[in-house]
Amino acid sequence: MKVADVLLALLVPVLWGMGFTFAKAGLDHFPPILLMCLRFTVAALVLIWFFKPPWGELWRIFIITVISATLTYSLVFTGLRDLDASTAIIVVKLEVPFAAILATIFLKDPLGWRRAVGMVLAFAGVALIAGQPRPHGESIALILVVSGGFAWAIGQVLVRKLGGRVSGFRLIAWVAALAAPQLLVSSLIFERDQWTVITSAGWHDWAIVLYLGLGMTALGYATWYHLLGRHPVNQVMPFLLLVPVTSMAGGVLILGEELTPAVVLGAAIVISGVAFITIGRPRRPRALPASAPPRK
Repeated sequence: MKVADVLLALLVPVLWGMGFTFAKAGLDHFPPILLMCLRFTVAALVLIWFFKPPWGELWRIFIITVISATLTYSLVFTGLRDLDASTAIIVVKLEVPFAAILATIFLKDPLGWRRAVGMVLAFAGVALIAGQPRPHGESIALILVVSGGFAWAIGQVLVRKLGGRVSGFRLIAWVAALAAPQLLVSSLIFERDQWTVITSAGWHDWAIVLYLGLGMTALGYATWYHLLGRHPVNQVMPFLLLVPVTSMAGGVLILGEELTPAVVLGAAIVISGVAFITIGRPRRPRALPASAPPRK
């Protein structure tokens, strides 16, 4: 990966990690599916005016939306509402090995021993940050989050199959436009008192919605889809192991949580694992046979 793409790949977990922190606060007021509906509505209203519908790929994008947006976020955030922070973070990260396995099977992306070891190392750091999960009657919530992580991983493989034919901003604009009404219908079916919740929301609640829509979704996913269109899933997916690090940092800076030595050590292990994955040995150019003409 070029330096610019590495920096973009590092930006994504910052946006998503902070979004996780804000979303946890937002769930104190909004029901989870409604919060996701508002999130994608904001993103769609900002973006769709600048990007024409990708008519040739719209059916594929619709399928991606159902799986990686509507289904994923309905499951994950309904589960996260009933999980403690450490358990939620570690369970959400199951999406990374899911995506790596699916990409290896269906996209023939090479895993390689360096990437596999790096993922194990980074996952160990995530486990150290999150601590030992203690669900205590949260089995259903855990199943919801794990299922959502698996659905998200499927969606990313489908995005990769687009092969970069749709730009990142254009893709997330129409994913958001298709996801918002789907999530609204889901919220009306599974939740209640939506209008009361909306009319009673304070400025800080709407600030959370704006960040989730503009920062986490519009900018975050546009960057992510741009990277998926240029690089193998197994090369960019490990960067998401940094999401718990940025989420913990957000907890310290915004929620006043204590930064313990275990968190610092876990962050160092995660970063080391990602570096081990992405910084490989440079390949030596193969010498051409003497009879072969020079390449232009």
